[in-house]
Amino acid sequence: MPFDGFVADGWSDVADALANNIDNRDDVGAGVSVFHKGKCVVDIAGGFFDKEATKPYTLDTLQLVFSSTKGVVATAVAMCVQRGLLSYEDPVSQIWPEFAAHGKENVTVAQLLSHQAGLYTVDGPLTFEEVLDWNTMVTRLANTAPLFPVGSTHGYHAFTFGWLAGHLVRLVDGRSIGRFIREEIANPMGGEIYVGLPEHLEHRVSPVNTGWPRETVTQQVLPPEGNSVSETVRSFTLNGALNVKGAFNRADMHAAEVPGANGITNARSLAAMYSATFTETETPNGPVRLLNDETRKKMTVQQTKTGVIDVCLQNKRAFAMGFVVPSEKLAFDAPGSYGHAGAGGSVSFADPNRNMSFSFVMNRMSSGLFTDPRAVRLVVAASRCADACASQ
Repeated sequence: MPFDGFVADGWSDVADALANNIDNRDDVGAGVSVFHKGKCVVDIAGGFFDKEATKPYTLDTLQLVFSSTKGVVATAVAMCVQRGLLSYEDPVSQIWPEFAAHGKENVTVAQLLSHQAGLYTVDGPLTFEEVLDWNTMVTRLANTAPLFPVGSTHGYHAFTFGWLAGHLVRLVDGRSIGRFIREEIANPMGGEIYVGLPEHLEHRVSPVNTGWPRETVTQQVLPPEGNSVSETVRSFTLNGALNVKGAFNRADMHAAEVPGANGITNARSLAAMYSATFTETETPNGPVRLLNDETRKKMTVQQTKTGVIDVCLQNKRAFAMGFVVPSEKLAFDAPGSYGHAGAGGSVSFADPNRNMSFSFVMNRMSSGLFTDPRAVRLVVAASRCADACASQ
């Protein structure tokens, strides 16, 4: 299997873990990056761009990362909070007056970002084409009544999170969420994070796939983990609008702004972003820090009640201001960590207590969401290396 990239001394365990994932055919093509104390110590890619093995998966490959995009959007919102454009305590309707419809006038930004607004889908039928239209989606969401009493519980807003949070950024900053991410996060750091992919980059995007042919394959990309199948399906398919074969390998999906799930990027860009949320980080453009300690502390305060079962995920996931924080069944569970995972297995997060950030992206979809064993093996290896560095 071909490999591409860089590994600093003391971090070879991470490269070995990725190599094992690929050699064992758990991965087709994948990338992993780790920053430690603001410096890149791992940036590697390996395997193949597609399951036909027509070309290698390299550091130049771009990858759709599904809900790992949410962590980027949450960072964008935090940057707006830091600039005084809004606060987590604000009522959403203060920023977005139309949102007040159907008794939502008191929903706070914090409740919206932590999946407590009861808006994990929209009222009525929806088409795939409508999902790709920003104005349609934010209008439909503003006109939707909460599906449970606001603040009474939480239900994962698998796709709607992106429009809800992204529209706040648009309203207070004036730029679309895709443009804000590009101009305020990716470009300053010399990285690539696209929510709304330019057409000329489409050829670099590795298609997501179900893996190498096997004798028996039982794959569910977005499986319910409990009995509330209807709510899980409604959240993850938007009432069936996304039940379109190959939807996330389509160029029109890549070009649209669906910021809950269609970010296209690479491991280094995400790891660098998370590093810059807690420390000054070396980038091709010089040192960058995106957030100060005060903002970071605000955005990582857990908003959902510990032990409460998520209406849509049917597990006890814990949410802060758009970020997932340590809870049961999580690839990253160190105290103080925050980040997000994506359908199929991708995961990116910050672990400030270890001075480490991490990102894993891949093209082979598995059934793991937040718990993918490939990611777990890589996280364990990276954490072990960081701990060894600290003890030296």
